[in-house]
Amino acid sequence: MRRDPLFYKLFQQSPELLFDLVETKPDNASDYRFDSVAVKEPKFEIDGVFLPPKNKRGIVYFCEVQMQRDELLYERLFAESALYFYRNRSRFSDWQAVLIYPSRLIEQSDMHPHRSFLNGGQAHRVYLDELDELRDVRELPVTVGAMVLTIVDEAEAPEAARDLIARTEQEVSTPQQKQDIIDIVTSILVYKPTNLSRSEIKAMLGIDLTQEPRAIREAKQEGREEQTIALITRFLARRLRQELSEEMRSRLSALPLPRLEDLGEALLDFTTLAGLEAWLESQN
Repeated sequence: MRRDPLFYKLFQQSPELLFDLVETKPDNASDYRFDSVAVKEPKFEIDGVFLPPKNKRGIVYFCEVQMQRDELLYERLFAESALYFYRNRSRFSDWQAVLIYPSRLIEQSDMHPHRSFLNGGQAHRVYLDELDELRDVRELPVTVGAMVLTIVDEAEAPEAARDLIARTEQEVSTPQQKQDIIDIVTSILVYKPTNLSRSEIKAMLGIDLTQEPRAIREAKQEGREEQTIALITRFLARRLRQELSEEMRSRLSALPLPRLEDLGEALLDFTTLAGLEAWLESQN
């Protein structure tokens, strides 16, 4: 199951964000922590789990960020959640699931077998486009606004990103949390196929974009070369608005690490495949 790392980064730094998306929240929402949990037999891992404090028995929340349609999502999510709850019944008083979609169009088509969970208050479905319709991004909390920014129209995204960064500077007091939110907002803008160069994004947001996107930077620092290549390929595909050919992917995979580092810094300047081709030729 593909998950969006930007959403999970937001949850890691602000676990209480989950409870801004649901109608009811526990009294100790600020004490929850975001983590992944494992079940030994049958063996599987659940990535998006919000756990109450260890010394207090409470509700465990399972969160799924679903950006692509999966016709068996509810089957898997409810089965795994119920099994984990069963195995840890003494630790929790209840379990609930929160599902985040870009729109209702992504939700699986056959929901009838899960009507009790979906209509009985056990599951909470959040549609980002409907949050955007109900309230302007500028009126949402900055963390929720960052989530909605992922689906904002290309033409409106730069202005919304500028506003989120300005509000982050004003409203967020912790320096590390402030920098994390700014990194996430700029990464979302880079992912969007806006045809803007690095210098244009830098000028537009009024921040330093001399380094490559944070996800690529962290992968390189941790020595994960395969993941670095995969992330660069994904960024390029979104920047160029097209999937890269197998030949191009092979050429990128063959680049030595120093050239990959250079490409990670240069990719924001590419707006066409010809630009990428020219850069690769220049490296030879």
